[in-house]
Amino acid sequence: MLKIYHNSQCKKSRAGLEYLKGKGLDVEIVDYMKNPLSEGDLEKLLMKLNYKPEEIVRTKEDYFKKKLKGKKFNDHEWIKIIVQNPKLLKRPIVEAQYKAVWGDPVERIEEVIKKNG
Repeated sequence: MLKIYHNSQCKKSRAGLEYLKGKGLDVEIVDYMKNPLSEGDLEKLLMKLNYKPEEIVRTKEDYFKKKLKGKKFNDHEWIKIIVQNPKLLKRPIVEAQYKAVWGDPVERIEEVIKKNG
């Protein structure tokens, strides 16, 4: 089963969810704004994405611009920052058993659909 890390307030996240639904796939929806990821969950997700933590940070968020821009953090610090400020997480992220992708544009989601099929 696929899992989508979803923020219903985000247009791109809603588009990713609609894309999956349009494929008729059974999807677990994780509203990470209401149920934030743990550090361990985020570390596992990053491994499946094959991204460093700073690569999944939304740099256009006010919090980033005001508090983080221009500062250097190590991977563990970035993970803590993202867990404490889930709005910073790029979305949607779609996860399969062994792989995950950032679904922007939504067509990238095909990468995990094919691997999961």
